[in-house]
Amino acid sequence: MIAPPLRIGDLVVDPPILQAPMAGFTNAAFREVVRQFGGVGLLATEMVNARGFVWLDEHEAEHPDRLWGVADEPRPLAVQIWDNDPETMAKVGRRLVEEYRVSVVDINFGCPVRQVTEKARSGSYLLRDPKRMSQIIGKLVEACRPTPVTAKIRLGCTRDNVNCNEVARVVEEAGAAALTVHGRTAQDMFRGCADWQRISEIKQHLRNIPLIGNGDLDSAEKVVAAFTNYDVDGVMIARACLGRPWLFAQAAAALRGASIPPEPTLEQQRDVMLNHYHLVVGRFGEEKGTVLMRKYACCYAQGKHGARFFRTHVANVSTADEFYSVVREHFPTATKPATTAEAT
Repeated sequence: MIAPPLRIGDLVVDPPILQAPMAGFTNAAFREVVRQFGGVGLLATEMVNARGFVWLDEHEAEHPDRLWGVADEPRPLAVQIWDNDPETMAKVGRRLVEEYRVSVVDINFGCPVRQVTEKARSGSYLLRDPKRMSQIIGKLVEACRPTPVTAKIRLGCTRDNVNCNEVARVVEEAGAAALTVHGRTAQDMFRGCADWQRISEIKQHLRNIPLIGNGDLDSAEKVVAAFTNYDVDGVMIARACLGRPWLFAQAAAALRGASIPPEPTLEQQRDVMLNHYHLVVGRFGEEKGTVLMRKYACCYAQGKHGARFFRTHVANVSTADEFYSVVREHFPTATKPATTAEAT
């Protein structure tokens, strides 16, 4: 065993591999596909806007699709929320614990998207205000107890202001049960490479809570290397799993020292995608589900010979017949390695 189980409060995460919350992607259908393969210790929802949650409550409206499945699916399961108001965050956190029985409430201090940062002054914007972060965490911990509260951050807002060590201390002192760090600044967005050395150095600034590293983990070998070369207690896989939901099972096997399961055949990958489509349409109906599935289909084709051609066609489908026709005719079937142009 390369890495022991991870403890987040009283919750044991085994294997210590987490699925990242990703807006627009990690809904209940995606989580079900990942769960069918196994290998993930803790699944997470898309991030939920706490202020929007409260507004829907006040107007007796239906709760957002981002909470689809949360009440009934297997545990453990984390829900990630964001806002900059401690009272609002605490109110939503308590609802998630009492009514949805979530396993973990995670706070998003890492989203770099302008709509969240500059417009709502939330997400990674708050890295410049550790005092406000402390207030938010403290209120949530109090409201959610005994359910653990965790935080996800970036290295800093900009490359000139990398303050992750200070923020890590604030997060722990405020009562969070774990800290996840994405190895880029908000300024970087997703450009360049994640700085795992910087992530690792944060460990010495934490006394008791686990450190979870995130960024650029796209193979079982890289997951093993993260535990072997850096001082982290867990890892979080994000974008790489969107078209390869079996990546968690491969990484978990590698951590056990077992043989890494091979990549599914292209035919098997196509069947996984079609099953995913069935789950999405089952929730949203044919019209909305087909449109929603376009982006997932592009992810499944990523890196394959002919991916660009397939993406061009699948991006325009609007009915089940059109979707199945495009998949049947254009989903990559060749084993030839993709060129840069074909895979992008």
